[in-house]
Amino acid sequence: MNFSELIDQFFNKRSYVAGKFALELDGNRAGWLHSFEGGMPTAELVNERTGPDPLTHKHISGVKYEDLTVSFGTGMSKEFVDWITNSFQRKYSRANGAVISADYNQREKGRLSFYNALVSQATFPALDANSKEPSKMTVKITPEYSRFEFSKTPGPPIKGEYNRQIQSRWNPDNFRLRIGHLDCTRVSKIDALTLTQKTTTYNIGEVRDYQVEPVQIEYPNLVITLPESHSDSWWKWYKDFVVDGNCNENSEVDGVLEFLDTSHQKTLLTVGFSRLGIFKATPDKAEAGSDSIRKVKFEMYCEGMDFKFGSGSVWK
Repeated sequence: MNFSELIDQFFNKRSYVAGKFALELDGNRAGWLHSFEGGMPTAELVNERTGPDPLTHKHISGVKYEDLTVSFGTGMSKEFVDWITNSFQRKYSRANGAVISADYNQREKGRLSFYNALVSQATFPALDANSKEPSKMTVKITPEYSRFEFSKTPGPPIKGEYNRQIQSRWNPDNFRLRIGHLDCTRVSKIDALTLTQKTTTYNIGEVRDYQVEPVQIEYPNLVITLPESHSDSWWKWYKDFVVDGNCNENSEVDGVLEFLDTSHQKTLLTVGFSRLGIFKATPDKAEAGSDSIRKVKFEMYCEGMDFKFGSGSVWK
């Protein structure tokens, strides 16, 4: 038995280990995932006490389906990123798809299929000028129903677009922020941003599954951190907006956040903010004799937000 046959036999015995996870959308390859969770059918447990019987009788109610959460880097298909973008521009569309679990030889081991799904949440990664860990974007998918399959016998190797080596390094220390008249050149941290598409369910008496409908988009606060020594313009806005009460629409500002590649020459992702208003400032704890750079955190509400996957186009 040669080395490759030995390795193949070893991985075949690892029945419940998956090495890779691929996303399929409307029958097309959408790319490799870092991770996924949820998406399974589930039921609520009902407890009943009837008559003099001291026992609590239990049964399940109708079936429900968990949200499916996937995380990924660059290299996802244009169809997938367009589905995300359109979902938060109120161009809702439903999609069918699957998360495919594969072994280390890229042979299919299992499949979680979802149907009539909406994008219900998108989280852009936190940014930190001192971090070197790779960034990941997280998206939550809300299906109307799902089905799962698992096989101990691996299927054929996954081929096609999945295998394209177009993943680009996406680091949290590569970004550029511009907000109105404010000095953003020394911003060192930006908290993760989570856009949420609220959904509601429409139950139909004669069917076991339910229909999912979009309701309202919720925009996150923008939270940034910078050295106190470079925060003068921020404090002036804070005093005017919060302390002096000049918090009308004319005092709100717009902003743009760009996620950059490692060369800082290409934009991977652009996030736009409209009508930002500052409402909180939190300086670092003051400690006598400390030699660390004192920083301050500013928090802003946001009334509107849009994004596009940028000119860097590692997104296919």
